[in-house]
Amino acid sequence: MLQDGPFAVGDAPPLAHPFSRETKAWVQHIHTNQLLKTKYRSVRNQVFDLLGINAYDEILALIHDKELRARAQERAHLLLGNMFGIGTSPQEIVRHLHEYARTADDVISSLRAKVLAPYSAHIETTNEIVTAWDPVELLLALFDDRFHKKARFEAKRKLALMGLAASIDQRERETKIAEKFLDFLDFLNAFVWSPDYRIGELDIRYLHSTHNPDDFSCRTVTVLSEDEARSVAPAAGEKLTLIKRRRFRDNGTDIPIYVTIRKKEPAAKVLKLLRKNEKNPATAVDDELGLMAVLDSVNDVKRFVRHLTRSAARAESFMTLEDISDTLTGGEYHSTATGSSGKTAMLKFFARTGGMRIEFIIHTNRSYLNYIYQRDVAHDEYEVKRIFDTGVVAFLFPPDIYRLDLDRIRDHQLTRFRRRIEEN
Repeated sequence: MLQDGPFAVGDAPPLAHPFSRETKAWVQHIHTNQLLKTKYRSVRNQVFDLLGINAYDEILALIHDKELRARAQERAHLLLGNMFGIGTSPQEIVRHLHEYARTADDVISSLRAKVLAPYSAHIETTNEIVTAWDPVELLLALFDDRFHKKARFEAKRKLALMGLAASIDQRERETKIAEKFLDFLDFLNAFVWSPDYRIGELDIRYLHSTHNPDDFSCRTVTVLSEDEARSVAPAAGEKLTLIKRRRFRDNGTDIPIYVTIRKKEPAAKVLKLLRKNEKNPATAVDDELGLMAVLDSVNDVKRFVRHLTRSAARAESFMTLEDISDTLTGGEYHSTATGSSGKTAMLKFFARTGGMRIEFIIHTNRSYLNYIYQRDVAHDEYEVKRIFDTGVVAFLFPPDIYRLDLDRIRDHQLTRFRRRIEEN
């Protein structure tokens, strides 16, 4: 994928004569790097194996001969179906390939919709690549002189993203994450939330907060009903934030709690693999199931955690809390994630119960408002930092192809999100 690597997309497809000036320069570039030479041979062999060929010269025949290409596609589908455990049914394999292509497109669309929204037109994918879903078709586009450099890069990028999507799908099928997610929701409804409330029944409340002018951290917060909120017009430095709360019952007392279930979509998982520079979702995506909760006070947080472990016992499962990080009452948050702030306050842990490992992030009203609004802490700013500072933007939209000044765009987007956060 890297534009400074042995497979960089050039102005012309990589089918130059073996003794041409371009090929000699390319060989000289990788000659002294044994790792690059090994990687090149590995990827070259994968290309040949997938296409069912033995030399680059045979690629031109596949590009221009429809019958030959159709046989190569049929063969490649079977190879990929067995590789990712999809099966041998042609219809099932094609269905999965369409899903992987859609996920690859969603990765780019998600960045165009938010983090890079003002530059959406600059990074729009070529129409012919958006509609393509067949790996052989995308691979052959890399060697087809009819395609522009940008389109050929986007074909390669889509292939790479489809590969990550396929790895994620394979792991989800192996770990049965969809079934576990439903089990998790059943557990919450049956044992955690108050029995007096119907499934989906919520209390509408608003957090009326004032913020420090220096860093826009929360200074005071008051919980208002719907009627009370109607009479409030936030001034500069104030915010009115909607929360829809459930309740849990602890020792006969109903305690309000705002909850949002966190289940990463495939495109988000692909982006996480890219941020961590990983290809194995088992090592990089450890927060597939998650829950973020907001309570009125630290004492309510403690009562909720205790209620969770008791609820698990009532569901006939022991619950252990792993990788606990608690900065709600002070201290600095230590994260290995690029772009995250040490000023982030939260209680974070993984709960292992019922055959699942679920990530919990728990806030008080004040820390939740800081998570949304505080400078250098707000999640919208964090999204921009992590996608730029991990090199993902440069990886997906290399400046030599998209003609973008990424450092300037990063600063512009941080300023834009900060302005949007603080305005009423």
